[in-house]
Amino acid sequence: MTGSLSGKVAIVTGASSGVGEATARLFAQHGAHVVVAARTADKIEALAKQIDGLAVATDVTRVADLEALIAKTVAAYGRIDVLVNNAGTNTRGDFATLDPAGIAAIVDTNLKAPMLLTRFAMEYLVASRGVVVNVASIAGHVPLPGESPYCASKWGLRGFTFAVNEEMRARGVSLCAVSPGPISTPFVLDDLDNTPDLVFSQPFLTAEDVAGAVLACTQDRKRERAMPASTLFLARLVQWAPWLQQWVRPALEKKGARIKEEWRAKAKAGRASP
Repeated sequence: MTGSLSGKVAIVTGASSGVGEATARLFAQHGAHVVVAARTADKIEALAKQIDGLAVATDVTRVADLEALIAKTVAAYGRIDVLVNNAGTNTRGDFATLDPAGIAAIVDTNLKAPMLLTRFAMEYLVASRGVVVNVASIAGHVPLPGESPYCASKWGLRGFTFAVNEEMRARGVSLCAVSPGPISTPFVLDDLDNTPDLVFSQPFLTAEDVAGAVLACTQDRKRERAMPASTLFLARLVQWAPWLQQWVRPALEKKGARIKEEWRAKAKAGRASP
């Protein structure tokens, strides 16, 4: 699938805001028929009207909803060319104190749902020689204290992506991973108190940056796009020499704490504005 997405059918989960919304808009600009999926029906219905797409209210933790998403897409358009597994959730904090239900929700949303939705879509992807783009994370490259279930889910999502990509290569289906660092969306910025200071030590991406990487994967089917380069370099350095994380973390956390307070000040100023 090279060149334009004109006439292609793409499903984007987690499309009510952030990366999902930005990806849906970008795909539509490139000519795709976009099916937007999320739990918040009013938001995706408004988005679907704006991009001339299809909204399907979907809770990705419900198997019946995943099956219905595939069925409604095929009923409307007759095919599936692109699947973007973007829906995600997080519960931050010390693992020993985390709510077990929150841990289960992370695994169900970030890992189980992409695996099942990809499976349900596979026959249509084989027919179209399509592509799956899984939105993973730099947290799937490096251990991040305070976000252990999230890290585990994203490491797992990357492993699933690469394994199935090898299985499906001969049948023309590609699976790609996009692994961003922190993104300036409510996923992080609405949880300043619980997000580790270490996260804020890294450059922030925009939702549009990540959407651009997702689009690029549909064009060249590159195995993984991880960004920004500086954050990926640090992650790989820690993988090669794990002891370095304990050595550099205090300085990074100090930097991150300062930047977090800057974000907090911006948020307070925004709330105070008329």
